This record gives sequence, C-alpha cells and structure tokens, in this order.
Amino acid sequence: MTLAYSQLALAMALVGANVAVAKLLAEALPIALIAFLRCALAVAVLWPLARWLDGAVRVPGAVKRNLFLQAVFGTALYNAGLLAGLRLTSALEGGLVLATLPAVVALGSFLWLRERLSARQWLAAGLAGLGMAAITLARLGGGAGASSALGNLLIFAGVCGEAIYVLLAKRIAGAVPVFTASLWMQGFSALVLLPFAVPGFGAAAALADPSLLGLLVFHSLTASVLCLVLWFAGLRRVPAGVAGVFTGFLPATAAVTAVVFLGERFGLVHAAGFALMMGSLLLATWPGRVRG
Repeated sequence: MTLAYSQLALAMALVGANVAVAKLLAEALPIALIAFLRCALAVAVLWPLARWLDGAVRVPGAVKRNLFLQAVFGTALYNAGLLAGLRLTSALEGGLVLATLPAVVALGSFLWLRERLSARQWLAAGLAGLGMAAITLARLGGGAGASSALGNLLIFAGVCGEAIYVLLAKRIAGAVPVFTASLWMQGFSALVLLPFAVPGFGAAAALADPSLLGLLVFHSLTASVLCLVLWFAGLRRVPAGVAGVFTGFLPATAAVTAVVFLGERFGLVHAAGFALMMGSLLLATWPGRVRG
C-alpha cells in the first residue's frame, strides 16, 4: 500500500511542479505553440504505449466524439487558461487556483449530471469560492494586482475546462482502455491546437536552447504521460475516495517550487488562500465513513 500511496503523491506533486514549469515556458514561447508541442510529444510516447498495453487503439464513434470534446475542454481550454493566466500571475497563486478543481467538479456534477451533493461537498465548494475571492480581492486592491487578479481568473477558466473534461470522462468510464483514450484525446488536442500554433512556429527556434527544450519535454512527458501512469497505477490498490486526498499535493508542491525555484514570496494573502483551498480539497476528497 505504501507504494500505491507514493505513486499517487508523486503524480500530484508532478502536476503541482508543472505549474512553475508552465510559467517559465509561457514567458518564452507562444501559448498555442507550447500546448501543441506538448500534445504532439505526448502522442509520440502514448502511441507505442497504447499498442503495447492496450492492443488495438480503435474506439467507437460515440466514444470518439466524447474524446474530441474532452480534448477541446480538458486540453485546449485548460492549457490556454493556465498558460495565459501564468503570464499575468504567479505560479504560487496559479497552484492555489488549480486546487479549486474538486469543488468545481462537484458543482458540475450537481448542475449537469443531477448528482446530489452532501453537506460536506457544499461546504468544500464554499471554501474554494472564499479562497478564490480572498486572492482576487486582495490583488484588485492595488494597481499591479489587477493583472494578477485577471491571471487568476484566466486560470480558473482553465479549471472549468478541466472540470468539464472530468465530467465528460464519467460518460465513457471503462468504455476504452486508459492509454488508448489518452492517445486519442492528445491527438485530437494537437489537431485543434494546430491552426493556432502555426503562426508561432517561427518562435520554435528558441528551443535551440537546451534548457528551454528540456523544460518543454519535461512538461509534456510528466503532465501528459507519467502523471497518468502513476495515478492509475496507484488507483489499482487504493479506492478512488482515498486517492482523492492526494490531490492536496498539487497546491503544496506548486507553492514550494514557486518559492524555492522562482523566488516568489509567500505572504499572508497566500497563507489565507492556501488554508481555505486545502480545507476545500480535504472536504471534497476525504473518504466518507463506510456504513455497515
């Protein structure tokens, strides 16, 4: 069980660390180009993995349409919101905003899938909203803070896209193997992003810098492939309800990497937002009591 817990924790830690990596990439390359290259690299790795682990990579037409919508919302919109937002705000605050995902998914399940929410889930959504409000209002209080507030809202738009992806994924859960589904989704994502990425192809010359190229490869392989492998490997031994608790590693790792590697400052606003977001995460994902 220790190995499974380690896999889940590492998966979420990598997602959190990628917030800082995405910020560095967004400052050096066009947003659409980053997202397209990330997807293209992921396809190159997922293709042999899907053929090896899943066998045939064909999917039914209805599932294919669902995967296309997942690509639009979960890859294109999520990456556009995240990368555009990180140009205006800090990686530290970006990681805190991403922590609202479980609460947004819960609200989406209630509004779209008509699932009933427990009192704990409603409280989690409320805490997530308070955390977002605290950060945003604090940033709007001062001149330069307005752009940071806009950046946080753009990242939250990306969170909403990712939440739609999660809800869409519920409709085809178990219909196709994980790696096959991921391969098709990343392929659709690359096709959707290609027209937006073409005008920025000239900027790809910057990837001659080994450090920038290394960041892009790390971002693609960890966020789109390795995190997936680790997460589903952990889920084989850990119930989904318990696994959800490990999403707390996302904002924690994002905060640590932003402070240690990017030199960002952790202030009272961040402390308040962090406490509210972590409370929301734990309430939304902590497993309930099993009734006999």
